[in-house]
Amino acid sequence: MVTASCQAGTQPTVLVIDDEAGPRDALNVILRTFCNVHSAENAKTALEVLHQEPIDVITLDQKLPDRHGLDLLKDIKHHRPDVEVIIVTGYGSLKSAMEGIRQGAAGYLLKPFNVSELTTLIQQTMDKKRRLDFLRHCLRTLPDLWGSEEKSAQAWDKVKTGYASLSNAQGDAALQQDDMNLLPLLSDILEATDRQLLNHSSRVSFHATLMATRLNLTSSEQKSLALGAFLHDIGKTSLPSYRFSEDQILPSGEASLCREHSDRGARMIAPLDLPIEVGQIVTSHHERWDGQGYPHGLRGTEIPLPARIVGIAQTFDHLTADTPGRIALPLDVAIRHISLQSHTHFDPLLLEFFIQVVKDLPISSPVMDIAPAA
Repeated sequence: MVTASCQAGTQPTVLVIDDEAGPRDALNVILRTFCNVHSAENAKTALEVLHQEPIDVITLDQKLPDRHGLDLLKDIKHHRPDVEVIIVTGYGSLKSAMEGIRQGAAGYLLKPFNVSELTTLIQQTMDKKRRLDFLRHCLRTLPDLWGSEEKSAQAWDKVKTGYASLSNAQGDAALQQDDMNLLPLLSDILEATDRQLLNHSSRVSFHATLMATRLNLTSSEQKSLALGAFLHDIGKTSLPSYRFSEDQILPSGEASLCREHSDRGARMIAPLDLPIEVGQIVTSHHERWDGQGYPHGLRGTEIPLPARIVGIAQTFDHLTADTPGRIALPLDVAIRHISLQSHTHFDPLLLEFFIQVVKDLPISSPVMDIAPAA
């Protein structure tokens, strides 16, 4: 398999996948002025090209003669997560667009497309790929990110400086003024590891913050809860070749590929001067009400309140999210399942509140599968 590295100043390589000769040729003419272009008329040929050539970006038609485009997208993102995909189709709908983004597409464009819109989207996608490739390199080569606080701080300086040079951030200072200014960087780190990990983190943040009003949390507490929930699995970015779909789901509904991820995540964010509640969530979201959790075996109210909330939210998401390799449980079944863990895994009062909150939702929001814009 040939991999690509879309570096600034180099011509990117684009694979155009479309079964119609007209649109395929039009894309070739437009893109070859600033890209190396390959083309394929079906999924089979596309996979052959992808295996043989260093592809950076794919434009993907949604309707192909031998396979549905979204099914091909899933395969591409599973086997080549470093390749960015833009869906270009004449058969679009809001539902299919959101499904494409949820499965990892970088963008969605309807035929007949505007040339300026296409070239702008291609350039934005190239910029995104450069950022993610840079962060993937950092995660492979900077183990000090989850080392001692001093070494981690030095490693973060390298990451923030390099990331700022590849993004719209106005220098490294912009990444240090406020914890919310770090969100694009942290979001990209999750996506650079696995798009489904980013989606999971976004949904858990949504589920956790549903509790904020019910518990009368202050604005500051709500902000810390949302950020901590979003970063609860940040330690998994330190695991070599991590795949969300391969993360073992225990009978409780919790993912437990590596118990070290809680401590690693806490060490990783320690130099970032985030609110204390964020660190508590990252460290303690796998603690249990009965004291049988990890990493410290905390019991009952020894577990910080935000971590107890996120523990429920992340388990609920593992039960209800439709993700590759996992079958989502219906809401009523998931509620019955999670209710059985009251007094063992979860704070019984918080769990009661949470169940009532999710029952009160009119519908589950598919937008929560889409990560925050970077």
